[in-house]
Amino acid sequence: MNDGLCKTIGIWMSDKKSQKLNWKELINTCASHGYNLVKLDLERPLEEQARIDVFLHKLTDIIAAADQGDPKASTIIGHVEQYLSNHPNIAVIDPLDNVRMLLNRYCYYSILQNEATFQNQGIFTPTFAEFTTNDVEVNIEIMKSRGVKFPVICKPTIAHGSKSAHEMVVIFNEKGLSASKPPCVVQTFVNHNAVLHKVFLIGNRYHICKRPSLKNFYASEELEPIFYSTGEVCKADSQSTLSILDPHDKADVTMSINEDVIKTIIRVLRKEIGLLLAGFDVVIDNQTGHHAVIDINVFPSYDSFPNFFEHLLECIDEIVRRRNSKDCVATYRINGVVNVGTCTSNYCVTGMNVN
Repeated sequence: MNDGLCKTIGIWMSDKKSQKLNWKELINTCASHGYNLVKLDLERPLEEQARIDVFLHKLTDIIAAADQGDPKASTIIGHVEQYLSNHPNIAVIDPLDNVRMLLNRYCYYSILQNEATFQNQGIFTPTFAEFTTNDVEVNIEIMKSRGVKFPVICKPTIAHGSKSAHEMVVIFNEKGLSASKPPCVVQTFVNHNAVLHKVFLIGNRYHICKRPSLKNFYASEELEPIFYSTGEVCKADSQSTLSILDPHDKADVTMSINEDVIKTIIRVLRKEIGLLLAGFDVVIDNQTGHHAVIDINVFPSYDSFPNFFEHLLECIDEIVRRRNSKDCVATYRINGVVNVGTCTSNYCVTGMNVN
């Protein structure tokens, strides 16, 4: 770590994500907490750029490409990993191996499915299966063996790395399985009255927003597959016809999210995955009221998170203090769970402090 009072945060993210950040506010918030902010260039040796105390990144797309054999991406990740290995005192947000756990949907669905504490609290991950072949007959048997029922949502197995990672298909019957593009994961669709709850995490802080989602669907031998992008349906300002409930599906009672359930999910994710910057999507089964975790994201968009930069720097401060006192664990667990959500938007849940 630097000997002076001012420390340095080295940051890297894609141009697309970078353009969405308010850099002036981030720089000012870093300065108010005693940090310089340096934008890193992964095309150049990191040793030559700055002596950093904190490595803040969103390398998901590059890690995903490297894991799929892309030579340039593999070289970049190799250099980053070697640099971090040479400087073990750098606080990494988040550790690359932890990030890798969320690059594969089948992998993290399996972690969720095997979580024993979920079963007693009405938390579940809808049944799922992985397709690695285009053989429809083989895939039908795989679905049956895994208890996956129509309709299903078909998602690419790799959750990051390209635009196609967010391209989904709703499939209603066996013949529609020809629309799947392996490697992919098919997951039983849970009717949830077109309401998605997005939970954003910064260390031990969380914020919940409501977003539009897919309307209710039912198995059918007549319906053709429906192709869509999550960005078209589930953004705060989305107005997709796929989100309009059919008349017979109009709900008389709005299903409310249970914050105790959300806190349980957060604690499990911190224990099993150990990311500081993450988010997950929850839908509420309109038949049982149970909460289904349907996706997890690394370093999501925090544009709806109140005072995001301030909470981020407070979290970084905590990590740096722990590392300085040699009291830090690899997963950066922090005691307590606090909801900092306060928002007047129709899509946000008003938060309160919880311990």
